[in-house]
Amino acid sequence: MPSPDGAAAGILLGMDTDSLALEHLSPEECVQLMGSVPVGRIVYTRQALPAVELVNFALVDGDIVIRTNAEGKLAAATRGAVVAFEADAVDLEGQVGWSVAIVGQARAVTDGEEIRDLERVALKSWVPGTAGGHFIRISPTIVNGRRVGGPQPTGGRDAHRQ
Repeated sequence: MPSPDGAAAGILLGMDTDSLALEHLSPEECVQLMGSVPVGRIVYTRQALPAVELVNFALVDGDIVIRTNAEGKLAAATRGAVVAFEADAVDLEGQVGWSVAIVGQARAVTDGEEIRDLERVALKSWVPGTAGGHFIRISPTIVNGRRVGGPQPTGGRDAHRQ
């Protein structure tokens, strides 16, 4: 049942994202931060339901690259699919952190020269039995990120005050 202000129960109509504690990041900052961590989460569809898996990855020419088993569920489910990928870092004690999410099309890397180039990145899958060279490459089309809480680095929160 809608509330007097028009919101249905459990639906958030708006969110205060202009707070000094929440900073939206530029696409360049997002890519830089994403490249600073070794693991992220890939979100894809498996049997018509959302699936999320923790994976290690590398950034290569602005794309997210994952090495996995060619016969695995992740490889099969992401071939040509639109996926999301998220990486973050949080300091619980300092109550600060950032989160970056991208959306893009995933593709299996099949070109021999590209596979050889990616093998030199030294990205090793954490899944046993994936010593082969099956790579998934995600080219970002949507990039969003935000930093929350605490003191910000140079050019952070004080730079946005008017």
